[in-house]
Amino acid sequence: MSQLDSPEANPPPSSGIEASRPSGPLSWVRRLYDWTLSWADTPHGFLALCLLSFIEAIFFPIPPDVLLIALTLGARAQWFKFALGCTVASVVGGLIGYSLGAYSWEPLAPIFYDHIPGFTAAKFEKIRTLYDDYDFWVVFTAGFTPIPFKVITVSAGVCAINLPIFVVASALSRGARFFLVAWLLRKYGEPIRTFIERRFNLLTLVATALLVGGFALLKLL
Repeated sequence: MSQLDSPEANPPPSSGIEASRPSGPLSWVRRLYDWTLSWADTPHGFLALCLLSFIEAIFFPIPPDVLLIALTLGARAQWFKFALGCTVASVVGGLIGYSLGAYSWEPLAPIFYDHIPGFTAAKFEKIRTLYDDYDFWVVFTAGFTPIPFKVITVSAGVCAINLPIFVVASALSRGARFFLVAWLLRKYGEPIRTFIERRFNLLTLVATALLVGGFALLKLL
């Protein structure tokens, strides 16, 4: 096995935050996180970022923001390239997830439920009930917030929501998320990295609530 193939061969660059290393059932997630982050120290970081963003929209449990943050801090002048690659790859991966849901869901369902983190039958069914009235907003919210995007891409295919709506919502939400993170890192550097890593989930949820509230207010005016 080559050095890059080993999750523990290349320790990730220091983030300024001492992350605890859980034992037991969560230990493999931490090892996968470290392995993902280790690609930032290789010449193939951008390619790894695009691949990670692609497969995260289908099944991979680690969000691409992890590698996006590390790469942008290492080469802040390339923030636009990193964010664009991340966005395009995620949308394309989302289309693959959509296709799997639309054409291959029955044989794949047990595999997703048993082996893909964040993919549960209860969560899947709950999301399916929202598509009739909120198809755009369901996709947009998942693409911008910590909601597992893979659950949305596959379920959107199962429910056969309008494909152009799916693509537009995916592109807008993923682009807004990745470009915002990369731009903040480009502008503010290491201090904003620490803030984002500690508050990322809260920040994205607040931003989504404000955006949805803004559209609701426009309808009332």
